[in-house]
Amino acid sequence: MTSSSQKAVASSSSEYVPFDHSKTHANASKVGKDAYKQFTDPRNGRSYYYIKIIGKDYLGDKDSVTIMAENLNIGEMVLGKNDQNDDTKIERYCYNNDTTKCDEFGGLYQWAEMMQLPSRCNTESCSDLIQENHRGICPEGWRLMTYADFYIAWHAETNEYGIKGTRSAYGFGGNNYSGLSLTGAGLRKAEGGFADLKLGAYWYYSEEYEKGKDLRAYAGFVSALDDYAPDRNASNKKTDGFSVRCVKVEQ
Repeated sequence: MTSSSQKAVASSSSEYVPFDHSKTHANASKVGKDAYKQFTDPRNGRSYYYIKIIGKDYLGDKDSVTIMAENLNIGEMVLGKNDQNDDTKIERYCYNNDTTKCDEFGGLYQWAEMMQLPSRCNTESCSDLIQENHRGICPEGWRLMTYADFYIAWHAETNEYGIKGTRSAYGFGGNNYSGLSLTGAGLRKAEGGFADLKLGAYWYYSEEYEKGKDLRAYAGFVSALDDYAPDRNASNKKTDGFSVRCVKVEQ
């Protein structure tokens, strides 16, 4: 016979434990003691790690960026088979429709959702609605990451390993010498499926790309399988679901 105390132990052992994002961080000897700090997003009470990354001298006056060290995770989950087309609320995809994957890797967002623009902006130009320091779905006081932000983080003064230094050592084949802590969150494909968990990190920029037949958005990609640098001119259709990183707005 199983005692009530044994039942309690069995029950507690099966409870979901929230993911500890400090597991993805760089060693203190590389980025400095207490380099990672935390803040809480008042919209849902979720806490995020962030870090100030200083670029190499040749970037000019030691440019720096204060950036989240994990992906944003906010919104109501919608199934991967659906578009994020409810403009009254923030919606997110979770890899394989599993909310625990959102906890570990962050949400996945179509371009218009990330930008907090009408969902029609996924299929038509909304360049006139893009603002400087575009906030999108980031918390107040934060904005969407730009290519310039990523470039500074990639060329951190602590990083001697290029793109490998932007990837976390936690399941993403990097050493994280930059402190950026990229993880392989994968993507939600426009057709509704999911791919590349622990193999690829994808993100959009708040810029439209209007060359060629299709209206697209500028985007970045880092693979766990190679150390190729993201192409500044890379673009992607807006209806995939990508990760989001936010940058602190400096006063």
